[in-house]
Amino acid sequence: MNRLNTMESRLTSSTRAQNVESFLQVRKRSEEICRPLETEDYVIQSMDDVSPPKWHLGHVSWFFETFLLSRFAAGYKIYHEVYPFLFNSYYEAIGARWSRPKRGLLSRPTVREVYAYRKHVDQHMASLIDTRMAAESREFSFLLDLGLHHEQQHQELLITDIKHILSINPLKPAYAEPPQPEAGGVPLAKFLQMEGGLCEIGFEGFGFSFDNERPKHRVWLDDYTICNRLVTNREYLEFMEDGGYTQPLLWLSDGWYAVTDRGWNSPMYWEQQEGKWFVFTLAGLQPLNPDEPVSHVSYYEADAFARWSQKRLATEAEWEHAATVLNVSPAHGNFVESENFHPVPCRDSNQDPLLQMFGDVWEWTCSSYLPYPGFQPEPGAVGEYNGKFMSDQMILRGGSCATPRSHIRKTYRNFFQCDKRWQFSGIRLASEA
Repeated sequence: MNRLNTMESRLTSSTRAQNVESFLQVRKRSEEICRPLETEDYVIQSMDDVSPPKWHLGHVSWFFETFLLSRFAAGYKIYHEVYPFLFNSYYEAIGARWSRPKRGLLSRPTVREVYAYRKHVDQHMASLIDTRMAAESREFSFLLDLGLHHEQQHQELLITDIKHILSINPLKPAYAEPPQPEAGGVPLAKFLQMEGGLCEIGFEGFGFSFDNERPKHRVWLDDYTICNRLVTNREYLEFMEDGGYTQPLLWLSDGWYAVTDRGWNSPMYWEQQEGKWFVFTLAGLQPLNPDEPVSHVSYYEADAFARWSQKRLATEAEWEHAATVLNVSPAHGNFVESENFHPVPCRDSNQDPLLQMFGDVWEWTCSSYLPYPGFQPEPGAVGEYNGKFMSDQMILRGGSCATPRSHIRKTYRNFFQCDKRWQFSGIRLASEA
């Protein structure tokens, strides 16, 4: 009996050590993303949708402190009494918070102080994870997983926000080296015939998922076609050169208003110099590569391009059904681990009939962000994580070049308002069969 108890203790100890290591690896990755930054870069808020990098670092630490340390660590005291006010994002149940558009006005806490806060939270979290009681708590395990995936979401936001922050600087500074060019042409665009019927979508089984991915449920799909690859810059240029931004009949009403009110005539980060197109990237200003997937387009632009092409965007159910039936794996996608920090041209592959389904750019669908039948938000304040945003937003699928590979799934539902362009968002066409 004592021998069995000893073996169980060793297994539990090993699991706890692995959990501590996994936690610290995710936390370390956030700081690695910020390593190329100068101190001045940490404090800028270039628009309302962007948060200063130091705020991201503080907010994800606040999440662990609020939802885990304060609840499960006996005798834990909040690191700083004002930090919950400064680093709460949108959790009404937690209390008041600093205005989001004013995050860039805060010179204090300093970058050094935010890193000290992170170190404090890491030390206490590592200790908490290493306790047998916490490791055996189902609620604790769920909140720990949620916190880690939450931090991975902010790692992606760090990259997209850093890009926008650097883009407004006339010096056009570079964050990283440009991706190495690859030889070979882009595969011909082909529309794959997909048989519909009564299908199932949504998450079911073991492993982590967000509440908005559940429950698995049945949907009816008519037969449809879906393109084997993403729309390229070359194809989008054809749309532009054909007057795509000047033809109101191609646009939804709100989209046409955005085009005329904001002066859109190209995707975000494009600029023309002496008749040639350039694009701002995390490697600085670069000549536009016509073979790369078009990126940083809004839903309005994606929808207008689809109309111009006499096609449409896929529904999210079609997207997930195609990825499932054709057994497309995220393993080969261009994610943040590739350190390209930019979409790369599609290359033909014998591995998947559907190319670039994962990584490179988030793909707009024509599905509104709504709850699945039987949806139940998580209990407590973390129930505000997804459910309360189910209005006036559209679904995107597949992840991007800024997404951690371990964070994405076929059932993952991203969502943004129709006019948002600062994320790596692109286009895959579909049509009726």
